[in-house]
Amino acid sequence: MQFRPVKEQLEILMRGVTDIVPQDELEKKLQKSYDTGVPLRIKMGVDPTAPDVHFGHTVVMRKLRQFQDLGHTVVLIVGDYTAQIGDPSGRNKARPRLTHEQVLENAKEYQEQFFKVVRRDQVEIHYNGEWFSKLPFSKVTELMGQFTVAQMLEREDFHNRYAANTPISLHEFMYPMMQGYDSVAIQSDVELGGTDQKFNVLRGRDLQLFEGMEPQIGLFMPILLGTDGKVKMSKSIGNYVGLNEPADVMYHKIYSLSDSIVENWFELLTNIPLEEVKQMMADVASGKMNPNEAKHRLAIDIVTQYYGAEAAEAAAAKEREIHSGNAIPSDAAECSVDAGSYGALDLLVNIKAFASKGEARRMVQNGGVKIGGEKLADPQAQIEIKGGDQLVVQVGKRKFYKVNF
Repeated sequence: MQFRPVKEQLEILMRGVTDIVPQDELEKKLQKSYDTGVPLRIKMGVDPTAPDVHFGHTVVMRKLRQFQDLGHTVVLIVGDYTAQIGDPSGRNKARPRLTHEQVLENAKEYQEQFFKVVRRDQVEIHYNGEWFSKLPFSKVTELMGQFTVAQMLEREDFHNRYAANTPISLHEFMYPMMQGYDSVAIQSDVELGGTDQKFNVLRGRDLQLFEGMEPQIGLFMPILLGTDGKVKMSKSIGNYVGLNEPADVMYHKIYSLSDSIVENWFELLTNIPLEEVKQMMADVASGKMNPNEAKHRLAIDIVTQYYGAEAAEAAAAKEREIHSGNAIPSDAAECSVDAGSYGALDLLVNIKAFASKGEARRMVQNGGVKIGGEKLADPQAQIEIKGGDQLVVQVGKRKFYKVNF
């Protein structure tokens, strides 16, 4: 196979990369691949402990796609065995253990979303149960013998738990060994991961060397900040954008980003040349460009990747309609209550728009609540509901509730 020159490959692959270990070996591996015509084997492992994929996960997936586009082979390891332990990286307690059936079900949904970013061709998929289900206990003890308790306790997460007298189960110490052995089993040349995966990825190098193989290199991508611009993207925190969200919801979340992370999202989630991005950010800083223009371009680019250009433009148009009060977003919460007469504040608490009547009253007094398209002016108002009706409640600019009776 004829590859692009190594320098050109490096220019593409280095975008957004935080670290490479060892630093100089990526170029050597690319050169060997170029000289021999043999594609590199690029590994990514995933434990499908939950079925949802968000933009934070796609940072590494997009790098896989770049390797693919340059002619290399992606090897996806679905951790049907490791997921039953749970990756302890960054955790202050043990993860709940899943059944094998739960893991396999999550894996199906995960792969559907994975292939929205990575092409199906040039991908090998392996479940690590293929080798761990057959690994004799003598081999397990031999592999565990390559690591020490002291090494494990150097990890910040284990160190902190040990110092706080938080239990660490022995099976958690097995996780880095298992991830490392995946690299032996599939003979990976490069393993991709977030910066929080460095310890585990380097164990792959250790075990490949132990088995007499040429060791992989670790290529690490940054952790994507969520839409709030403050902490790691997480569904539990609510600062995430999911791959399966409707186009208008995806557009809105990107368009509403914190200004501080727009440039970072351009770099990690688009292919727009960095020179263009830097010029755009300079124009925003100087006042030549409105920050919302940059966010609009970012949102259009990303939504187009998943839904196409026509859907992206329609999502932008719907965002304008929602702001003008002429449309309801696709992620509007839907709930049901019994028909009857309700005090306005009781209704708002009942549909979980507010945690308390006091909070609801303040928002009403500030003019922030509409019921049936009309601004609610009186917190003491009575709302009459007939069976079979649907009422739209709007809180603030974009929080909507479709209430069925």
